[in-house]
Amino acid sequence: MSRRPLVAGNWKMNGLRASLSELDGIGAGYSEALKAKVDFLICPPATLIAEAAARAAGSGVAIGGEDCHAKASGAHTGDISAEMLKDAGASYVIVGHSERRTDHGESDAMVRAKAEAGLRAGLSVIVCVGERKEQRDAGNAISVVQAQLAGSIPDGATANRLVVAYEPVWAIGTGLTPTAADVAEMHEAIRQTLAGRFGAEGKNMRLLYGGSVNPENARSLIIQDNVDGALIGGASLKSKDFLGITASYI
Repeated sequence: MSRRPLVAGNWKMNGLRASLSELDGIGAGYSEALKAKVDFLICPPATLIAEAAARAAGSGVAIGGEDCHAKASGAHTGDISAEMLKDAGASYVIVGHSERRTDHGESDAMVRAKAEAGLRAGLSVIVCVGERKEQRDAGNAISVVQAQLAGSIPDGATANRLVVAYEPVWAIGTGLTPTAADVAEMHEAIRQTLAGRFGAEGKNMRLLYGGSVNPENARSLIIQDNVDGALIGGASLKSKDFLGITASYI
């Protein structure tokens, strides 16, 4: 199985209906040359998913959710289930983003339950992992990420439905990025961990890099072994920047 690159945009708590013009621009820029080489995904806030899915229909751009609840339904005011995301037109969901782990105290077990929910609902799931600066400085980056992988990824995960995104916490939104060698080392460790647990499926799971990816540094990062695309934050809010990053694949 050849791993087809995936470039995913996470809009976070940004975007009103007017912002969907940027999604239109991304769809218009998703050329046949790009479609031949890379998958596009945009994950807008939940308020925009249904309209985003309608507007992206026919463009080839997939739409995803930024988070989900572990339960399919129930008395969970303000939450959104994976089934609701699917019903609104999403085909992916992100779980375990460091901002959820930090701001909402999400444990690996919670992330795993959400990943299971996404798979249950028929979504593809992006599981995020990554170390804090003090953990990297202490030389524990790889062991921290390996523990997150063990606790966050459900048993029986398959390459066609499970994606891993490595996002060093200290690089998200800071403008800081690890060196290309650091990224390659971490992705190799992740690949070995997944292959050891899931065999051939682990060898074929897509591994994305995220953390201050921009048009200037994208190529140096995505050419690394075991980097199968990117999870992009702020740069995905502007079609010009998103397409500037994805141009590295042509």
